[in-house]
Amino acid sequence: MTSSSEGFERIGHPGRIEALLTILSGPGGAALSLEHRDSDPLPVVLETFQAGQPLLLDVSALGERVGKLRRGVGFRLVGQGEGGMIRSPVLKALTVEETQGRWRLRCAYPEYLEWQQRRAAFRAELRLGMSAAVTVRDPESGASSLGDLRDLSLSGCRVELEACGLTAGLDGDRLLLLDMTFPDGSRFEIAARSPHQRVDAEQGTVTVGFAFEEISQAQERRLWFLVREVERESARTADGHRTDLAPSSLFRRAAPAPLRAHPRSRFPVPPMADRLAPCAAWLDNQMLTLRQGHSIDGAQLSRQADRLLDLQEEDREALLFATRCLDREPLLVRHGLGVAVHLLDLARAEAMPRALCKALAAAAMVHDLGKALLPRDLLALPVLDARQHRWLQGHVPLLQQRLGDCGWISPPVLEAVVGDINERLDGSGYPNQRRGDQLSQLARLASVVDVIDILSRQRPGREPWSIDAIYAWLGRHPRRFDAQWVKRYRDHFGGWPVGSLVRYPDGLIGRVAALDSRGLPSRLRLRADDGGWVDGEALAKRGEPETSLAAPAD
Repeated sequence: MTSSSEGFERIGHPGRIEALLTILSGPGGAALSLEHRDSDPLPVVLETFQAGQPLLLDVSALGERVGKLRRGVGFRLVGQGEGGMIRSPVLKALTVEETQGRWRLRCAYPEYLEWQQRRAAFRAELRLGMSAAVTVRDPESGASSLGDLRDLSLSGCRVELEACGLTAGLDGDRLLLLDMTFPDGSRFEIAARSPHQRVDAEQGTVTVGFAFEEISQAQERRLWFLVREVERESARTADGHRTDLAPSSLFRRAAPAPLRAHPRSRFPVPPMADRLAPCAAWLDNQMLTLRQGHSIDGAQLSRQADRLLDLQEEDREALLFATRCLDREPLLVRHGLGVAVHLLDLARAEAMPRALCKALAAAAMVHDLGKALLPRDLLALPVLDARQHRWLQGHVPLLQQRLGDCGWISPPVLEAVVGDINERLDGSGYPNQRRGDQLSQLARLASVVDVIDILSRQRPGREPWSIDAIYAWLGRHPRRFDAQWVKRYRDHFGGWPVGSLVRYPDGLIGRVAALDSRGLPSRLRLRADDGGWVDGEALAKRGEPETSLAAPAD
């Protein structure tokens, strides 16, 4: 037994050769790989073998590659067995004949075979300049995320994902589907679980270690090929290009680069939504780190609040509108940003100090993240009984326990926006059933902003409300909500708030993107197939909308 330069051991003992050929002759046991070709091995059937006699192979599955074999192109038989990979030396066809619709090939009995121990734990790392896109999808919820493959092994891989709704809900028990796309256009799909996650708050990414599940023989053969090609290309590009290794076809760009986003939105996405995305990504990551036992990162929260203030100062209406354009994010993230942006906008209109505005925005962003620590099944229930409702109320103290790193936010702000935002003037709220004078003005303001935002969004088992319906409902409950703050909210944002969906008498439907001095829509976003945007005279001549409509985030 000797070792080859590629880590294979040469097997020359006749009995051992026969034992390995027996493995290759089993169902799905053998595949054929053309020499000096980077294509995937294709399945063949080793029908008969006897020492000293030619091997007989059924190569019908090779299709047009049969012609290459007839022209004398060399090949190897490959397969798995005895805890490793088996391959033959380079062989050539003695005869290739078609009989009864099947192509059969005869080749010389191999003088030796090669065997390489399975290295399931070995990870072939993609170096700088090597890329492969990975789409991770949750088959139950339909949520997905796109990322980059960082390394690959026979048993798993490491992927760097953009923080989003899917990454916020990662846990090791959930079965996910991975779809890898390589530069040459080839793809590989496999099921996996995610036992390891590492959050990078600065970059807004999550690095996930996946463990493959339910690996079929065909997938295992494919993984051998992929790991080999990644390892070879990595070796070729390490410390300069090695001339003794041919480039892997897997990394030759023969197709357009994989999409880095899903163009699913029915409406054109405004640039401000992309600028708000890092805040959403940070909240996604924060949900994951909370589940891992960590606290809210106070320094990062401060940076994200500064980002919101900068965006609000630059274009307040664009920022308000962008909070309705985060369809890929979980409800906790969309709602947190919606409350933060609207609370910030109203606080600025009330001429509150900048430091207070920043603290209000920060507290609002995270005010509901304690729900990330509750069972997902509880959050998915459309209706809660008394016991479940008490359980849900626990999200407030759960979050308060994780705010120790947020000392830069004053206790009155945390109490108002985190502790009391769910309280009501009549004592019907939670978690402490505070009422009347026990609630500060900031708490009263925050509760109005909070309830308007959540009622406008689609929730499990509950359809969103139109702004008309929300205003009417608030008017019917003056004992729960401070009527003064309800009026100030309506006076500030208007009857057709930015982000609301409206319909005109002529049937035109769109989202309000800007208001004029009279409080009427001055710019409307239409569905993409209706033209995208309408403003100016084309909108002014339509007058006032006839009604508002209920609509989830698009």
